[in-house]
Amino acid sequence: MNATLHVVCYLKGSPHTGLVFHSSNSFQLAAYTDADWASCVDTRRSVTGYCVFLGSILVSWKTKKQNTVSRSSVEAEYRAMASTVCELQWLCYLLKDFGITTPTPIPFWCDNQAALHITANPVFHERTKHLDIDCHVVRNKYKDGFISPSYICSRDQLANLFTKVLPIRRFLDMLSKLGLFTQHQLEGGGVKKASVFSD
Repeated sequence: MNATLHVVCYLKGSPHTGLVFHSSNSFQLAAYTDADWASCVDTRRSVTGYCVFLGSILVSWKTKKQNTVSRSSVEAEYRAMASTVCELQWLCYLLKDFGITTPTPIPFWCDNQAALHITANPVFHERTKHLDIDCHVVRNKYKDGFISPSYICSRDQLANLFTKVLPIRRFLDMLSKLGLFTQHQLEGGGVKKASVFSD
């Protein structure tokens, strides 16, 4: 009931907010992934959050409680990375059905350096056998050149919107980077071509 009330309050406070799709001829996918470790107070399960862009357009996003309890923040982040890689693969298959080839490797941003080291360094895998399947998914896609994982500081991590409570000013800034604007911003000409990627 609490979650329902939270959603209703959000919708009531933002009736004129929507996604803006700027024209783009870029078919480059890019992903931001994050996890909030042990954030559920009842089950201590972590929350996965990610967002995927096609060019500068937000095309996919998700927030979901993880199926198992993670013993560390690295484990939670790595599970989030595996979920994001699966979403990227599905989007590539979908675009391929439309006759669109996406450039690889796909930029893939995570704010946990230890999780990134596990991806690039197979020596770490002996210490993470309980993450075996997720390790194989992410590691194989990295070795195949499908993804290019990079570190991003937590302050700039767009996926934080899906996993953490943010201060209002930062929250609104992140919303604009996702391409979410109010009707008033659009009518007043306050929306420029927003891009989360540097030119």
